[in-house]
Amino acid sequence: MENNIEPFGNNNAQRAWEKEEAYLRAQKKVKAIMGFYWHLASYVIVNLFLIILITTSGGRLFSFGTFSTAFFWGIGLAFHFMGVFGPSFFFGKHWEERKIKELMDKDTNNWE
Repeated sequence: MENNIEPFGNNNAQRAWEKEEAYLRAQKKVKAIMGFYWHLASYVIVNLFLIILITTSGGRLFSFGTFSTAFFWGIGLAFHFMGVFGPSFFFGKHWEERKIKELMDKDTNNWE
């Protein structure tokens, strides 16, 4: 009869669990990115359709009503983007640490 209980301190079981956790986090991130791209695609398609519909039915092209859906939906799309990619997309992964070091160095140089 085999003993299926892992002994305490088994690093193989810990590594397997960590790999599975990393896989699940990556899978969740990929689904979030895919969701954003679907949101972006529907935004472009629907707003192109609305703008074409409004302008061909006699509406003015350069009025707020023509672009209001695109504008307000675009705000929501921007928040979705920030939720998926985060501020590190614009500033880089270690931007905050670099900026703090830069300001500390500048402060040190001003005292000398």
